[in-house]
Amino acid sequence: MKNSIVPYLVKRFLRFDKEQPFIFLSALLAFLGISLGVAVLLIAMALMNGFDKEFKKKLTIMNYPLTVMPKFYGSVDENLLIDLQIQFPHLAFSPYIQTAIMTRNGSKLEGGYIFGVNFEDEQKVNSVVHEAMKNVTVGKFDVLIGKSLKDEFDLVMGEKLMYLFTHLEPGGLAVTPKIKRFEVQGVFDSGLSAYDKAYSYTTLSSLQAILGIPSNQYDGIHIFSPNPEKDILLIKEFLPQTVSIKGWWEDNQNFFAALELEKTSLFIVLMLIILIASINIISSLLMTVMNRRGEIALLLSLGATNVEIKKVFLYLGIVIGIGGIFAGIVVGMSGLWVLGNFDIVSLPKDVYPTSTLPLDLSLQDFLLIVSGAFVIVVVSAYYPAKKASEVDILTVLRNE
Repeated sequence: MKNSIVPYLVKRFLRFDKEQPFIFLSALLAFLGISLGVAVLLIAMALMNGFDKEFKKKLTIMNYPLTVMPKFYGSVDENLLIDLQIQFPHLAFSPYIQTAIMTRNGSKLEGGYIFGVNFEDEQKVNSVVHEAMKNVTVGKFDVLIGKSLKDEFDLVMGEKLMYLFTHLEPGGLAVTPKIKRFEVQGVFDSGLSAYDKAYSYTTLSSLQAILGIPSNQYDGIHIFSPNPEKDILLIKEFLPQTVSIKGWWEDNQNFFAALELEKTSLFIVLMLIILIASINIISSLLMTVMNRRGEIALLLSLGATNVEIKKVFLYLGIVIGIGGIFAGIVVGMSGLWVLGNFDIVSLPKDVYPTSTLPLDLSLQDFLLIVSGAFVIVVVSAYYPAKKASEVDILTVLRNE
């Protein structure tokens, strides 16, 4: 049998048959199902990657790439800061003091933390603060607050905001409240509403005066590093045993593990769309085999081999599947372009770190989706193709 018989038969069986419209309809449903599954998977994975990347970007800034702090109780002294700056000149350091507070404006209360920082140093490690400090000067007992807190309390620049401090006395039995009014000098916007509402920044000298902390003692040191996973190992070897260091990811491991699990679960669920669509490929090919039994037997009797017949139906299923995959890629990529260039979906900024949909389709996910869909298509086409090659010539021709 000539090699041209396989592509010829594939083209012939793909044509619409007026006598058997349900076969064509089943193949069309398989095509549309695979297209829909691939398109939805591409968009869903791009969204998951985009949110994951956006959250990591925001959390890295607000949680700081690396933080040095006392291992148990106590403080970090200025000598350690100087040693770190000498030993690691490629990194940026910002010493800080942190304490829990309540902010009050009229009858409204909000809990959170206030950081005492050297703003010149802080701007080197925190791009959000750097952006907020443009044309802003924060002096003693001035404060930089988040946009969400400003909106919550309806504050204006220069207005006084009351901070309630609580700290335990050494005996641990008495709680002494301290109240101080800070003047609002600037507003930062991290894109994470929870941080914008809870965090405030003032000068180191302000908090040191309120809390009675010596000027050369800090609660910790924030560090900016372009490669924190590598630098944390080097700094650990340098630090004394009384001091520890942590990376921003250590405080958010459960959150990103949950995101990764959600992404995997979504991938599996949406891949089921393609799997269900592949059932239509199986049913369409099986109906074609049943209706073409006479033609298959005749071809075999004229010299066509079982391998050639198997190839015909295998290629028939693959053509339907690849057509669906290609159409799904076109629809999915078009959908991503539309979502990325037009403000069709607007997210509430008080819930999400961005008001527009973040999209980031990685090459790995793209290849995984396409290859996964292709494997499903090939496996689905194999069984009907195998059944077609096992047609009994004598039985079929006798009945015909």
